[in-house]
Amino acid sequence: MTAIQAVYVRGHEERPDPKPHIVYRIEIQAHVRSWQMWRRYSEFVELHTELTKSTGSSSPAPLPPKNSLAILRGPFRDSSSMTEERRAGLETYLRAIISAKDDKWRECYAFRDFLGVPVGRLGTMAEGSTSSKQFSSSSWLDEHLELQAKIRDIRADINKRDALSDRGDVSASHTANVQAKKKLAETLSRVRTLKQGLQELGMAAMAQGELQRRTDMVARLQDDCEKLGKMVTVTRQASRPTAAPSSQGFTNVAIAPESDRAALLSLSKPVTRVFGAKKPQETEVTRPLDDQGLVQLQNTQMEQQDGQLATLTHILQRQRHLGEAIGAELAVHNELLDELNNDVELVGGKLSSAKKQLNRLG
Repeated sequence: MTAIQAVYVRGHEERPDPKPHIVYRIEIQAHVRSWQMWRRYSEFVELHTELTKSTGSSSPAPLPPKNSLAILRGPFRDSSSMTEERRAGLETYLRAIISAKDDKWRECYAFRDFLGVPVGRLGTMAEGSTSSKQFSSSSWLDEHLELQAKIRDIRADINKRDALSDRGDVSASHTANVQAKKKLAETLSRVRTLKQGLQELGMAAMAQGELQRRTDMVARLQDDCEKLGKMVTVTRQASRPTAAPSSQGFTNVAIAPESDRAALLSLSKPVTRVFGAKKPQETEVTRPLDDQGLVQLQNTQMEQQDGQLATLTHILQRQRHLGEAIGAELAVHNELLDELNNDVELVGGKLSSAKKQLNRLG
């Protein structure tokens, strides 16, 4: 659950209704927002029971036990040290689930509902769901950050596929390509849902400048998905080898296309790396690479430059929106100053009239 960065049990509070009990204040920190929940110890017990039933295994950390002597000593006679010890135990219990390598506990609906994760983020975990989800302004940004991380994962899978293909590991290369396609299909569905959620937020009186900024963010996600779709499909077809039997018993030999063979036979001189009129100097990065590795390195650097350019574009657009907002605010202040000036002149005229009337009476 990448949205939740940290969980703390900061303190407790004694409440008299419906009967005397103690509730614990839980603070949850996400990417761009934080919130707090109040939970009783009995609710922690219910969560622990539900997690055990849903996952079929015990949680990463044990739940602190309930003090049996508290009943004899009264609901509010529990010492502060015992309450602090339980608070620390509950915090350890939650943080162990958040930081566990296996995500089956934190992906459980009961756990997310216990922490009060917004509805828009709960909906992203439902597999195969294409229905429209409700986002708050902050949960929409959380979902956008997750989609950006998802796109980076897809790029990593594509690079892994190409590397495995270069080493001749066809099976592993195919597996990496299938994983990239699955992740891309899921990402496309979530991007469409994110766009629908933005339309709903726009209808909920979101500021025009912020709405335009988020529209641009969705457009960039769609462009990235389109580029990745071409990389997954076209490159996969181009790198697929054709197995041909041989009279000597060799199999899985890739046959070059006829065009490549004809071009090879027609060459009158050997081909060397020539990037321009002057041959560039080799570096420590390019020296161990072959032609295909250089092309891959160039594509990677171009992607990095595109990402930096997109970030710069986003920053400039935000600066423009801020400038427009400041300009509009200054225009409003100028109107207010004009009105104040008119009022001052009006009051000054009235004071002059009153002074003249007093002079006549004097």
